Amino acid sequence: MSTTHVLSLPLSSGSPTSRARRSVLRPVRCSSERQALFNRIAPVYDNFVIFQLNDLLSLGQHRIWKRMAVSWSGAKIGDCVLDLCCGSGDLAFLLSEKVGSDGNVTGLDFSKEQLSIAASRQQLLSKKCYKNIEWVEGDALNLPFPNGYFDAITMGYGLRNVVDKRKALQEIYRVLKADILKFSGSRVSILDFNKSSQPVTTFIQDWMIDNVVVPVATSYGLQEEYIYLKSSIREFLTGKELENLALEIGFSKGRHYEIGGGLMGNLVAIR
Repeated sequence: MSTTHVLSLPLSSGSPTSRARRSVLRPVRCSSERQALFNRIAPVYDNFVIFQLNDLLSLGQHRIWKRMAVSWSGAKIGDCVLDLCCGSGDLAFLLSEKVGSDGNVTGLDFSKEQLSIAASRQQLLSKKCYKNIEWVEGDALNLPFPNGYFDAITMGYGLRNVVDKRKALQEIYRVLKADILKFSGSRVSILDFNKSSQPVTTFIQDWMIDNVVVPVATSYGLQEEYIYLKSSIREFLTGKELENLALEIGFSKGRHYEIGGGLMGNLVAIR
């Protein structure tokens, strides 16, 4: 069922009601269960517990993976870029540093609570270039942007959670700028858990989720939010399937990189 949300995001420090507000009107169509899940996680982000948890679970490697994803996007100074399913803004902040004060960054997510945390972090971090970030509540399957709007797009741990992955990639393709000269097209860089075709890697990944990720998350009060990981990875696409899907949609090139010992993956697709 489709609903319409008016987003009023806090854009400065202080209580949400006292902050400056920016509103974006857009119909949001998404899985209500998944939206509710990420809204529940948001208060934990507010206390920065989740950042400690990510560091603990990945031994700090998630910071490297995110920088790799942003680098693979090809974003450069002055570009107009999108971080899709941005959550609390990790990739959006890295993109902002890439495009600089002359560039523009949009962070889009379907969780208003996550976006509120991202906006609060924007003010707390207070880097000059971070002023170029705008937070938008919206639907990855129905992006509120015109065709050919962005020079580069990133998506971190989001594609696995959308209800229609083909439609999400079609929307990404639509809003990426086309390269008329066919010299160096705009890119999307999508970081997520890797659905490996190697039984050993799958076994290690399952073991780590059952014996490390979920128990540690449970100690932080996040068992329900992390226990879904195994099923979501099982329902995801392999790297080869992601490459083929990108080509079917119209991307000129699609390459999936296995990183983190094959536990993570990053799809790079060129418009």
